[in-house]
Amino acid sequence: MLKGKHIVLGISGGIAAYKSVMLLRLFVKAGAEVQVVITPNGKEFITPVTLSSLSGKPVISDFFTANTGEWHSHVDLGLWADAMVIAPATASTMAKMANGVADNMLITSYLSTRAKVFAAPAMDLDMWKHPSTVRNLARLKADGVDIIEPEAGELASGLSGKGRMEEPQNIFDRVASWLVSPQPLLGKTVLLTAGPTYENIDPVRFIGNYSSGKMGFAIVRALSDAGARVKLVCGPVNLPTPEGNIDRIDVVSAREMLAVCEKEFPHADGAICCAAVADYAPASCASSKMKREKADTITLELVKNPDIAATLGKMKRPDQILVGFALETDHEEENAIGKMARKNLDWIALNSMREKGAGFKVDTNKITLISASGVRIDLPLMTKTEAGRKMVEKIFIDEKADS
Repeated sequence: MLKGKHIVLGISGGIAAYKSVMLLRLFVKAGAEVQVVITPNGKEFITPVTLSSLSGKPVISDFFTANTGEWHSHVDLGLWADAMVIAPATASTMAKMANGVADNMLITSYLSTRAKVFAAPAMDLDMWKHPSTVRNLARLKADGVDIIEPEAGELASGLSGKGRMEEPQNIFDRVASWLVSPQPLLGKTVLLTAGPTYENIDPVRFIGNYSSGKMGFAIVRALSDAGARVKLVCGPVNLPTPEGNIDRIDVVSAREMLAVCEKEFPHADGAICCAAVADYAPASCASSKMKREKADTITLELVKNPDIAATLGKMKRPDQILVGFALETDHEEENAIGKMARKNLDWIALNSMREKGAGFKVDTNKITLISASGVRIDLPLMTKTEAGRKMVEKIFIDEKADS
């Protein structure tokens, strides 16, 4: 399965190091060539002899071998690797990774590698929740490190909570899947908006819509699986961030979403405007909860929200791809094509409220993809996960193959 693949397995000093032995065995059994790099503290938990006997290679811990003076080149090691897996990744090791503190062989190898890096944290629950750890995790994700989050359960401290290193089989599956799957969008960054926007009337009421964010999150997963780094700008949804190289930025209103998009779009290779952005917002927001009046009716003045897709269309460079969505109830295709032209989109994804099983709050969708050049692709009713993969394949991957 992994024959010919080169993996650097980094082990830092935590009780979960015993699991790294099982992870190493899984990689070797699958045919991978594995070089273990262990921190000095890591050797207090598992011996290099055990690791070497399984990998068939001397374990590297220091910059040079004391008795021979042989130099261990972190640069060569970084270039050799197809993937680097740090398991366990302690709070200390992640802090050094996030801040470039190159005081051991593991961190210098991490800083030198061009390979995909996976980190499987392991620590006590309060360390996992500490603000400094949260900051370091965010920085590592932004740097492209794939964080394999720990499990909740009984910890070495005797406490129970999140902090147990993920099981070796699950780490192996994650890394192996990445190594054997094509990554055609590796090195690309895609901006994506998802979910609804809420436009406040007062501190407890808002104008919104029924968007669940499910379609946008399905596309995010497909982009990440294809190797892209995703900037996810997300309205109020009750969905966890998908695994992968994803930076999530939560917003509430259309104007907040626009501000983030204007900042991020110039640095992206493309954008997908999947959010169901409110077209209008209250002209003013009451500072305190509006009380029910004796009058049977009230008048609420609304003002038009900025058009995010059209704004990005004006900013778009020739080398960027911009995709929009159209949810129509009548004259569907005519309206979608007109919207694509007005907003300078390269593609538009059309779905209709008339289609049973498509639209808001369901797990399926039926989409027609239309390009500015006249290409039309009708996707049958399928899960949003499948539809997201098809969209990424047809718009980003096939386009890249043809370029």
